[in-house]
Amino acid sequence: MKINLSHRVSQIKPSPTLSLSATANQLKAQGKPVINLTVGEPDFDTPYHIKRAAHQAIDDGFTKYTAVDGIPRLKQAVIDKFKRDNQLDYSLDQVIISSGAKQSIYNLMQSLLNPGDEVIIPAPYWVSYPDIVLLAEAKPVFIPTSTESSLKITPQQLQAAITDKTRLMIINSPSNPSGMVYTPTELKQLAQILLRTPHVFILTDDIYEHIYWGDQPFKNILNVCPELANRTLVLNGCSKAYAMTGWRIGYAAGPKTIIRGMMNLQSQSTSNPNSIAQFAATAALTGQQTDVLHMNKIYHWRHDFFVAELNKIPGIHCLPAQGAFYSFPSFHAFIGEDKPFASDYELADFLLNNAHVAVVPGSAFGAPGYLRLSYALEETLLEKALLQLKTTLMNAMPLT
Repeated sequence: MKINLSHRVSQIKPSPTLSLSATANQLKAQGKPVINLTVGEPDFDTPYHIKRAAHQAIDDGFTKYTAVDGIPRLKQAVIDKFKRDNQLDYSLDQVIISSGAKQSIYNLMQSLLNPGDEVIIPAPYWVSYPDIVLLAEAKPVFIPTSTESSLKITPQQLQAAITDKTRLMIINSPSNPSGMVYTPTELKQLAQILLRTPHVFILTDDIYEHIYWGDQPFKNILNVCPELANRTLVLNGCSKAYAMTGWRIGYAAGPKTIIRGMMNLQSQSTSNPNSIAQFAATAALTGQQTDVLHMNKIYHWRHDFFVAELNKIPGIHCLPAQGAFYSFPSFHAFIGEDKPFASDYELADFLLNNAHVAVVPGSAFGAPGYLRLSYALEETLLEKALLQLKTTLMNAMPLT
């Protein structure tokens, strides 16, 4: 018997980054020497004091249900973090803890969007944004960018994209996949457009906030335009900064009405986040931050090394980033008519099977012709991956 799935599920696709990472891991399990540059998680272990807090929670019997929106001590730790790191003030009823930042995004979309609403998504974008929008029966509206604009949208582009159906605009800085960061000046310019369009809400996805090495202190749009606070949701989590991807703790802060809607939805889906992970996250946010600084220093070194070496390969052009742990180089010299590869998907498949290096096609992020390469790996593997990429590409198309 044929089983027809709902139209909501039928219009979305599996996460391409997770699928490609799974494929790379399957090949490795078969004995293939694959270097996996698709990974979107730190290669470091969760810091000891965070794991110790989880052990203590188990020993103390904190293994029961908690409040749907998170334990009070973790919510207070989130409030203190926003005050300490971002100079933003929130109350307990303006904060929600979820099972990863992705769930907070899903909860927001389901709580805020109606069928036919439009969501502005700058490209390149994190792969899951469009599908989460589609699950809310809303319409993703993509704004393309280029290397000339440092893969960031301009105020003119934002203004042109806004219609009377626009309900939400997403800002992801530092960006996955590009690592680009909006400067305070650029955020102010975008904010001026948003101030004139009061029907548009803003999601600022700050999940890579602490993997950042820009010249200026990290700022999000509320730091430069507090007037937008009544329609802005600030998203963050423990996964990236604290190497806690598997613990699944995200958090968000914003207007009480939106947070209440997200909590009601969460109460009817997953209910509370994992109780033990919540105690670990509390230790992460309230404890020493030296591990975070140490990891960030290493990411910065890897970035400088990796981008410099990529740019030595003929045909590759890679902009330097200011955060996250990805490079997003252009491979346009290898792709297109009268060139070796018809698409970035074909190129990525070629590199996997010939260079034994797994990468993610830029098309998955709304940017054909690019590839995303993670440098969340130890240095010896990065060096080996670069050598194999260069050798394989030069054999495919010697460039003069």
